[in-house]
Amino acid sequence: MYNRRHFLTGATLAGLAAPAIVRAQGILRDFPFKLGVAAGDPASDGFVIWTRLAPEPMERHGGMPLTNVPVEWEVASDTGFRDVVAKGTELARPELAHSVHVEVAGLLPDRPYYYRFTAAGERSLRGRARTLPAPGARVDALKFGVAGCQHFESGFYGAYRHMAREDLAFVYHYGDFIYEYQQNYLYDSGLPIRPVRRYEQRALIDVTDFRAAYAQTLLDIDQQAVRSVHAHLSSFDDHEIINNWVSDAANWKMDLSGNDPDAAPADVFMLKKQAALQAWYEHMPVRKALLPRGGMIAMNREFRYGDLMAIQLLDTRQYRTDQPCGDGFKPACSDVFAKDRQVLGKAQEEWLGRNLARGGAMWNTLAQQVTMMSLDRRRRPDETQKILNIDSWAGYEEPRQRILSRFAGLKNCIVLTGDEHQNFCGDLVQRDKVVGAEFVATSISSGGDGSDKRSGTDEWLARNPELKFANDQRGYLVCEVGREAWQTHFMVVDKVTTPVNNLSKRATAVVENGVAGIKMA
Repeated sequence: MYNRRHFLTGATLAGLAAPAIVRAQGILRDFPFKLGVAAGDPASDGFVIWTRLAPEPMERHGGMPLTNVPVEWEVASDTGFRDVVAKGTELARPELAHSVHVEVAGLLPDRPYYYRFTAAGERSLRGRARTLPAPGARVDALKFGVAGCQHFESGFYGAYRHMAREDLAFVYHYGDFIYEYQQNYLYDSGLPIRPVRRYEQRALIDVTDFRAAYAQTLLDIDQQAVRSVHAHLSSFDDHEIINNWVSDAANWKMDLSGNDPDAAPADVFMLKKQAALQAWYEHMPVRKALLPRGGMIAMNREFRYGDLMAIQLLDTRQYRTDQPCGDGFKPACSDVFAKDRQVLGKAQEEWLGRNLARGGAMWNTLAQQVTMMSLDRRRRPDETQKILNIDSWAGYEEPRQRILSRFAGLKNCIVLTGDEHQNFCGDLVQRDKVVGAEFVATSISSGGDGSDKRSGTDEWLARNPELKFANDQRGYLVCEVGREAWQTHFMVVDKVTTPVNNLSKRATAVVENGVAGIKMA
């Protein structure tokens, strides 16, 4: 039996003029904006607004006909859209999963705007985003959020609903938006517990699989809430592709059970990576310059918040040399100190150096994925040999020292990090001199409910005098930046195994202007 969708697809295949475009209202089977809306990559005159048409998000192609669909968009200065300041039409193309990335420009600096989409007679929910201050403008205060690591099966995203209620200029999302695997069991205090909800697929292989994982994640209403009210600076870490991948060397990495997976040739792995990065782009509010090309995304970029803060968003995965010592948590081998090791890659590191040397901002911020402090990871008194997290900057001492050397010539250097599924913060030290501060944000859900302290935390703090605070609850960071000081608030929830939870401020860390070290408030 033929329906309108079958007819349209068949007519397209039969040779309708390309590109075919759906224009009639009601041609889509259901509400097309089920994955919400988002904004990102703000500038002083605009930002990106995003949506994806998907009336049946978990179906192949999202339940959409394989043809272009026009999407109207509007940006207004008021919630009622009486003062529309920009509008237009963008084609949602099947090649990009009917996602839309509109780069809005011509807006006024440092103020909120509201946006929405219309397609096939249906209207999206309303989104909100704020432009950045004018370049170089004096700014006295900034408040923004940091979040990431949101394993769908480990917990609900209630922390995002709390974050949506915060008054933030933007959110830096450090990655692990999806996880590439399904687990039969999770663990809490060493005992097995069942996942609170399940990914539809056990493992992700091709672009259809990755699209489904993003769709399932974005169906979460708390996830939609935070993306609809705060512009995001989006990056990716490892689980958007495969655990602990770097460059093209990830095909041999250990799986979660500690066994070697079936090794795929490097060129086959690159096909998977290309599919994964395409799906990431299709679901993130990023500019078209980040469209994957040759299996790569030019993810590193700079944002400046007037004269108050310059934030360098880094990529610590695509250009990194393979982890030394076989990866994992273990004592250092000689390759940790090899001079040819790279974390950012030569071109990105030079780009970062130029941006830092340019100056013009009171606070110099690096937003990236893996811990920069070289920490002793021992948590038991009977452990006799220093343990490193080889997948962090600690496994790459030469490039780590180069970054710290740059910090030594600057003031007010702050590093924002994720990946660890725990809160902690500490001083960045080079040759016994404190040159910066690092704030590591916990996960939104990865790791389950957690507790105030992991086992052995006191031992860990004692072995690392640069560490000032550690905590094992879920949540996010709120950073309040002023001309006198930077404050980072560790916001935590009591549980993630239920959809609704309670939020509290666990601690506040302070860096004073001109003083490199962290003080706990």
